Amino acid sequence: MADFCTISFPGSDFLPISLECHQSLSEHLTIQNSPVLFGCRTGICGTCLVEVIGDIPPPQPDEQEMLETLVANHAHVRLACQLELTGNVLIRRLEG
Repeated sequence: MADFCTISFPGSDFLPISLECHQSLSEHLTIQNSPVLFGCRTGICGTCLVEVIGDIPPPQPDEQEMLETLVANHAHVRLACQLELTGNVLIRRLEG
C-alpha cells in the first residue's frame, strides 16, 4: 500500500490535498486545488516559490543555487516544482 502525504495551505481557502509520497507537486497541483502558481516547472523561473513547513529532503544543488539567487538566507523557502514529498507539509505562497 502506498504512503500518502497531506499538503495543507494555511491562510488560504484551499482545502488540504493528499498525494502519494515522492510525487512531483507540479504534476498534481493545479490552479483549481492550490494557491501555488507554476511557470516553467523546471526550477529556473522562480514562479512557484513557497514557504514549506514540514519534513522534506534538502534542495538539490541546482535548486539551492536558484534559492540563493531569489531569497538568500530563508531556510524554509523552496521551489514547489522541485519539492519531493516525503511527509505532510504546510505550504504558503510567498508574497512578492
